[in-house]
Amino acid sequence: MLSTTGREAPASQAPPAGPRLLLQPDHVGPAPLDGGWWPRSADPAAELPGLVLALDKRHGRVTRVMLGAADWNASRPSRLRMGGSRVVRLGWFATMPAGLLIAIYASGQRTDLVTIPPSVRDQDASAAMEQAARAGNREPAPAILGAVTAAGATTRKESGSRQLGIWEWEGGHLRDHQGTPDRTQPGPAGRAPRLPAAGPGPS
Repeated sequence: MLSTTGREAPASQAPPAGPRLLLQPDHVGPAPLDGGWWPRSADPAAELPGLVLALDKRHGRVTRVMLGAADWNASRPSRLRMGGSRVVRLGWFATMPAGLLIAIYASGQRTDLVTIPPSVRDQDASAAMEQAARAGNREPAPAILGAVTAAGATTRKESGSRQLGIWEWEGGHLRDHQGTPDRTQPGPAGRAPRLPAAGPGPS
């Protein structure tokens, strides 16, 4: 399903930053991906110009970019003005595989990239881009993106466990621990623990 807004992304006065991009060499054989890209934000107007200019060097001028709607912010412009009269069309697809970006060239060729979320750690992002750009890679974009997401979730969980351990060591208590009665402690001072009333003896 195609989703566009009809808006044009405004041209930036600053030159686009060099993209964090890793590409397979040309002519390495069929593969689900041609490389990986790690944008610095989820703003297409800020990130795509630098990518387009870098990809122009691969197969000629990029004329269209297809993106997943869920991978970017809600601006979703339908055109990207590159300077002068050049405009690159943008297509937003709700059904695009997670993390996939496809650049179409005037020659009819295409480049398929996995897009790594900006929040991913440097080490994980580098590993994902290297895998996508490796000759012989057979993993599609959703699989690589899923591995990166899982690695980030594991890191956050381990970090949270370490912080909780430090907090408890320094005297913190979990709510569940507070609500659990301590059977080793005596009752209120001067009062013996109340025992259940004895029932009738055996008949």
